[in-house]
Amino acid sequence: MTTTAPPDGRTLLAVVVTVLAWASAFVGIRAIGEDLSPGALALGRLLVGTLVLGLLLTRRGWVRPTAGEWRLLAVCGLGWFAVYNLALNAAEQHLDAGTTAMLVNIGPVLIAVLAGLLLGEGFPRWLVVGLAVAFGGVLLIGLATRGAEADLVGVVFCVVAAVTYAVGVVAQKPLLRRLPGLQVTFTACAIGAAACLPWAGALVADLGTAPAGSVAGLVYLGVVPTALAFSTWAYALSRMDAGRLGVTTYLVPPLVILLGWLLLGETPPLLAVVGGVVCLAGVAVSRRRSRPALVPAAGAPAAHAGAVGRR
Repeated sequence: MTTTAPPDGRTLLAVVVTVLAWASAFVGIRAIGEDLSPGALALGRLLVGTLVLGLLLTRRGWVRPTAGEWRLLAVCGLGWFAVYNLALNAAEQHLDAGTTAMLVNIGPVLIAVLAGLLLGEGFPRWLVVGLAVAFGGVLLIGLATRGAEADLVGVVFCVVAAVTYAVGVVAQKPLLRRLPGLQVTFTACAIGAAACLPWAGALVADLGTAPAGSVAGLVYLGVVPTALAFSTWAYALSRMDAGRLGVTTYLVPPLVILLGWLLLGETPPLLAVVGGVVCLAGVAVSRRRSRPALVPAAGAPAAHAGAVGRR
């Protein structure tokens, strides 16, 4: 059911917490990426998140998922929590935090594509136009990083992260119709952590050499951008339209650029910034709605329509 009522104060607070926490995650990953490899960082973050979410869930009841819901949970956990985190961490080994955030933020357009393919929402004209514009923005960001092959690899990782983010949201939305948001987040996070267990050895090795600041950063990523922010996102998504909620994530890239400049002293290339703006413009265009065709009132003289046509 589409939510038409304006969000209440708690929902707006959940949105603000999510946006700020996710923006900080891009900077945090970039800051500790030199000490923790992508796989180790993903596993550590998800293990911390699963632990915190599990403790919170002990105070709540458990709703038994159906077989279909288990499949959606697996898609969300493997895609959004496991592959997304691995790809995002790998991308920030090659790109600055701001450029990464701008590229990943094509996710809302991809959500619209998947909704059209899987949920029968179709492909309105403005959606197709928005997709073309956003793709042009991705090309600009790719051109901005054409000077180094490793940067182009980072762009590919960002696209993978955006795709798995979109898949995760599309899989999560139906789950929230019956299952509690905290349970959905915990289960998906636990599935993602289990999928990243092959990097357990790398995590142990990296933690043995990483400075205390990077270890603290890993714990922060697990507690705030994962356990807290994914829970507040699920809370808001259960009470808001997915499209309306997705619009709020457009605030993440400028926040990441600001935080990256203040905390890391880095800014993306100018052409990448332009490409990011184009990507966001494409997403905005895709949210437009075509005006319904005017239907002549019953009994209106046919001559009037002809007169309009001759103008």
